[in-house]
Amino acid sequence: MTDFIHDNLIVIGRIITIIPLMLVVTLYMGKRAIGEMPVFDFLIIVILGALVGADIADPEIEHLPTAVAIIAIGLFQKAIVKWKISNRKIGKLLTLGPTIVIQDGILLHENMQKIQYSIDNILFMLRQKDVFDIRDVETAIVEPNGTLSVLKKPSKLPVTREDLQLRQHTSAIAFPVISEGYIHRDTLTHFHLDEEWLRKQLAEQNIIGLNQVFFASISPSKRLHISLKNPKMHTPPVNH
Repeated sequence: MTDFIHDNLIVIGRIITIIPLMLVVTLYMGKRAIGEMPVFDFLIIVILGALVGADIADPEIEHLPTAVAIIAIGLFQKAIVKWKISNRKIGKLLTLGPTIVIQDGILLHENMQKIQYSIDNILFMLRQKDVFDIRDVETAIVEPNGTLSVLKKPSKLPVTREDLQLRQHTSAIAFPVISEGYIHRDTLTHFHLDEEWLRKQLAEQNIIGLNQVFFASISPSKRLHISLKNPKMHTPPVNH
């Protein structure tokens, strides 16, 4: 009886100490770890869960090494995230890329096979987006975290005040053309453009070097939207 009470007190004590530690480490790891997770972050959370579960359930397991392991995993995840941000090739290796599964109302069978999504999976995810007819979809993309992004055809988009002043509706999709100074030449080729055109557009906005550009996208009408690495602007505070 004494051993039973002792073991239960150990478990309760570990719960009291380990949960605050997990909270601190998870908040340190950032939004990536607590939102809809990419594959790498999902694996990190699974490992943390296994560590904590074993530590709480088995009083014979040493408590301090578990705490050290949790802190080490949090630091490791943070280091890998910084590495992925600074090195695009590493980022692509550790993160699944987006996959187009519907284009102009047609399911892309080959792409669905690559990511092992069935028709039922896609239709279910469309219904979650309030889309009940695949013909209403211009483009649907399965994102790296497994969610579905949907762009409806112009005729199926909800009417806005701006739309009421327009006679011609165009799709709102934009294509990345620069990411952290890297030029997406396949995007330029798609629009029958070249790097000279791109640099000329940047120069017209007093942007000389690509290293100043954090992200730039191009619309079907060949309009360039640019986000600089160090924009001269003030952002409003966001509270929760």
